[in-house]
Order: sequence, then C-alpha cells, then structure tokens
Amino acid sequence: MAENQSDLDLQRLVRNINGSAAFNRWCGFEVSEVSRGRATVELQWRDDLGQYSGYLHAGILGALIDTACGFAAVTMVGLVLASHYSVNCLRPAVGKRFAARARVVKPGKTQVFTTCELYALSDERETLVATGETLLVVANGGGDGK
Repeated sequence: MAENQSDLDLQRLVRNINGSAAFNRWCGFEVSEVSRGRATVELQWRDDLGQYSGYLHAGILGALIDTACGFAAVTMVGLVLASHYSVNCLRPAVGKRFAARARVVKPGKTQVFTTCELYALSDERETLVATGETLLVVANGGGDGK
C-alpha cells in the first residue's frame, strides 16, 4: 500500500472490496468511514439478522468486527485474510443501526493486528455492545475460493 494514498483513494478501494463480497451485500454492510489504518462498517437493523430474543445475532456481530478490522488492515498492507479473531459480547445488541469502528494496532509484512469496538445506534445514543480483535495475514492474491 502506498504511503501517500489519499483517504479518498482508500475509501474507493475499501468500498469496491465491500461491494464485491456477496456476503457483505447480503448483510447490508456499508462502509461509512475510511482512513489510513481505520475503517468503520455500519449495518441497518433487519429482523432476519436477529437471534431468538430479537437481538443482533452474535454471528453477525463477529462478521461486522472481522470485516471492519480487515478493511482497516487493507488501508495499510493490501488484501488480507483472517487468521484468528475474537469477539467479546458485552451486552445485548439492540439498535436501529450498528457501527463497527476498527483500527490497526500493529501492521507487519506478513500479519496485522487490529482491534474494533461495535456500537448499537438508536436516535442520538451510542451503546458499546461488543469488542473484538483480529490477527490477519497479508494475502498474495487469488480470491477464487480454491
């Protein structure tokens, strides 16, 4: 990744990657903010993304955190793949929208460490509902699933 790549170029890159991912499109992930080493991915609440008690499903929480962390890493090292990620569910995820705000903790040539906070958004209020960390490996291309 070029050191002098503008935030606008990074936003374009990340939004293109997001748009190319069928799962992200199905979920409705939207890239709202991108800068070097940072990314925010948002999601509008939908009933079909909920679990049995009506909260956002933990699998979707994990996907939001993983995706936001991956996008933050992309801005520094190019395409990445998740090697490990963890999610801490702090409280039930209830909101009209959700925002996963990720940042790179330490980039490297072969792996990148990131962290993320996931917020539930309702009217003027933000509530921290989960945190997560990812360890990503720098990808060498491919992407055809083989």
